[in-house]
Formats: sequence, structure tokens, C-alpha cells
Amino acid sequence: MAIYTLPELPYDYAALEPVINPQIIELHHDKHHAAYVKGANDTLEQLEEARDKESWGAINGLEKNLAFHLSGHILHSIYWNNMASPKEGEGGGEPLAADGVGELADAITASFGSFAKFKSQLTKAAATTQGSGWGVLAYEPISGRLIVEQVYDHQGNVGQGSVPVLVFDAWEHAFYLQYKNQKVDFIDAMWQVVNWQDVNARYLAAKASVPLISF
Repeated sequence: MAIYTLPELPYDYAALEPVINPQIIELHHDKHHAAYVKGANDTLEQLEEARDKESWGAINGLEKNLAFHLSGHILHSIYWNNMASPKEGEGGGEPLAADGVGELADAITASFGSFAKFKSQLTKAAATTQGSGWGVLAYEPISGRLIVEQVYDHQGNVGQGSVPVLVFDAWEHAFYLQYKNQKVDFIDAMWQVVNWQDVNARYLAAKASVPLISF
């Protein structure tokens, strides 16, 4: 039985126009994200078989595959909900206390100096990923601060224990059909669809969790 399942989109394929066209959303969700879900489930089955047979010759590859596919599934699941329709006035702008996301706004200022400085750092991190990867705003539970991470593939270069709250997909399949090779244009446009209500909820949930690591 499958452990992981592909979540439904929280909007229709055309909801994020003109920032992301419907064809990209459909292919990205229904094909690429679905492939990571299948990959994670297939790898779990292979690991179960390895345990049953006490056959560990492929363990390194299996563990790497699980990290890759599971991280891809998790990041994409966050990604869809991190966005909202710009046409409906739900996405974009910046987090403001007047919109009920003041704690997030304060945390961004405390961690980066200002929203503008944070925006610049996350934009550059996402736009300059070498090859495939993500730009991620994450809550780091040891310091209690927000950090920006530049994630390679889905799982590389990640600070252990950090909780993603806002993710920008910088893989070519996220933008190439519309933006061609202009990754930076896509990342700049992404700010028009950020769902700050969702980001704020993820930040508050991460902040409420007690870290199990102490020094």
C-alpha cells in the first residue's frame, strides 16, 4: 500500500496566471510531483524487500533515492500552498500586521534587517542555484531565527532541523515552458503569488515546536 499520495492542488490550473501558465502547473503537479511520490513509495518497497532478505548491496543508492524523492514530495507540497491567485488579490505584496501576519513580518525584519533585504537574499539564492534546486525560507529552531537556504536538487545543502516555510522552485520544469532560460525573471515574478497567510501559518507552527536538540 502506498505511504505517500499526491495532494490535490488548492486552486485550478489557471489560478496563478499570468505568473505561471496553466500548462506548467498541470505538468508540474500531475507529472513531476507525481513522479516524486511514486519514487518515494517505490523506494520504501525496495527497502522493505532489502530488510526481509537481509540484502544490503544497494543500501547507499536506496537511501539517496528516498531522500531525493521524499524531499521532492515535501517541498512541492509546500510549494503549491505557498502560492495564491494574484488575480483574486490573495497573493503577492509583503507580509503586514494589517493582514494578520505581523509575527512573520517581525521575524523577517529581526532575522534579515528588513523585508527588502530578505527578498533580495531569497531571490538571489533561488535564481543562482547551480543546476536544479530551490530557494527556501526556513525556521531554524536552535536559534529561533529565520534563515535562507539554497537547496540543491531537493535535499542537498540543507541545515538539519530547519523547517521550510516558503519555497521557490528553481528547477527548469517549474518555468522553462514560459520563461525559457530566464530563471531570474521567473523568480522575480514569483513574489506576485506568495501566499503570506500560508507562510505565516507555517512559521507559527514551526515556532511552536520545541526543538529536541540542546547544547
